[in-house]
Amino acid sequence: MRPVRLGMVGGGSGAFIGAIHRIAARMDGRFVLVAGALSSDPARAAASAAELGIRSYGDFAEMARAEAAREDGIEAVSIVTPNHLHAAPAAAFLRAGIHVICDKPLAATPEQARQIAEAARASGARFFLTHNYCAMPMVREARALVAEGALGDIRLVQAEYLQGWLADRTDSKQAEWRTDPARAGAGAIGDIGTHAWQLAQFVTGQTPASLSADLSSMVPGRAVDDDARIALRYASGAKGGIWVSQVAVGQENGLSLRLFGTQAALEWRLSDPERLILSPKDGPARILTRAQDRSASSRTPPGHPEGYLEGFANLYRDIADVIRGDSSLSDRIPGLNAGLSGMDFIAAAQASATRDGAWVEVGP
Repeated sequence: MRPVRLGMVGGGSGAFIGAIHRIAARMDGRFVLVAGALSSDPARAAASAAELGIRSYGDFAEMARAEAAREDGIEAVSIVTPNHLHAAPAAAFLRAGIHVICDKPLAATPEQARQIAEAARASGARFFLTHNYCAMPMVREARALVAEGALGDIRLVQAEYLQGWLADRTDSKQAEWRTDPARAGAGAIGDIGTHAWQLAQFVTGQTPASLSADLSSMVPGRAVDDDARIALRYASGAKGGIWVSQVAVGQENGLSLRLFGTQAALEWRLSDPERLILSPKDGPARILTRAQDRSASSRTPPGHPEGYLEGFANLYRDIADVIRGDSSLSDRIPGLNAGLSGMDFIAAAQASATRDGAWVEVGP
């Protein structure tokens, strides 16, 4: 299979997530990076592109026009900018007929999300969203177990994502834009809350109908939320909860999901991503490992740990195969609907919090 020609917007020298996406894209040889508008600073963009040996553009609009006109132009583009800079480039490349791979969340505001949605629905190109945790083998195994009915009817859903890196005021580059409401749109609920929301949705196959949210800004002067406690109600009758925090001192990247059904419970933690704990109502708990995974998502033998980078790489591998015509993989790759659902979650949580935790319907 010929590699998909890939471009990138954002992710210049020193950027965190851009490097992650580049590693993931080349891990299975499904993509080759050939062009980029890597920075809003033309000199930095050119220097970053020279380091990577790719074509450089001063801005994404010029890149979309030029690459669409080239016989050897890019077929897909990764957008790895801060949240408020997702919409305009995504729309430009979709209108040019170029597939878009966008980092989460979908956008900073509902208006920007609608701009992406309109462009995606009018384009023959595909839109993909990189919620990487749902591509980890044992998360996919958890989803298969739930779909098979191993848990019975789901009664309780608990998702958590706890970090401590923003427990104090900081001027780091990563913190600066994430704590700016104009660029991020939301704080913890957007940055990591959308991961917890999508993970629970992906594994259970259910979307909460309503929620009640308590959002806090624990650090004095912070203009976005940094801790959120959110109660969930499902149309099925199930109840749930999401706790996300970036001020939980001592927590590094504590993502977890626990499901409790009428017949069994299931638990997965990012700190031990290759294990699932399946606890039947009658009988001892079972520890399921990647050796038992059915998703064909692994690269190394059991006992050779895989994790964060491989999750991203699984998404890129599946995206490349879908671009090349394998539609059977589409249902396990987050796309426009997952992005819009995450934006609905943010909007409902913010609306509930402004009404002292009132129950708010989740929806467009």
